[in-house]
Amino acid sequence: MEGDTGVAARWRVPTKQIVAKCAAAAVAAALAVANAGDAERLLLAGVAAAGLAALALRDLIAPVRVAADPGGLTVLTGYASRRHVPWSRVTAIRVDERRRLLLHTRLLEIETTDDLHLFSAFDLGADVHDVAEALYRIRP
Repeated sequence: MEGDTGVAARWRVPTKQIVAKCAAAAVAAALAVANAGDAERLLLAGVAAAGLAALALRDLIAPVRVAADPGGLTVLTGYASRRHVPWSRVTAIRVDERRRLLLHTRLLEIETTDDLHLFSAFDLGADVHDVAEALYRIRP
């Protein structure tokens, strides 16, 4: 969470995650080059490298996933677009927790009058419970 330029708080993808995605894309690209003689492995490694590069590029273009101020929220939508939502259009802020098999997932749900925005701790760089509490404090 950062406070500056009129924004009460904002949450972003951690830099370490961006670096890890870039490194993974580079490794997958190197594997594609190393397997240039085998068409199947080349295709598989090439698709993996392209997918990882696309994810890393999104994090570089739009690292801030949620920003909040007394006027409303700005959330990331689509690949890298931002949308400002006034507080009057935010109908619910909640944390969805699910346990299945050995997995425990937590998502921050921001429900508006016409959409549902979901963010994980990996998107926000913070625990989703802490983000939800901060949003409740900022909301007028």
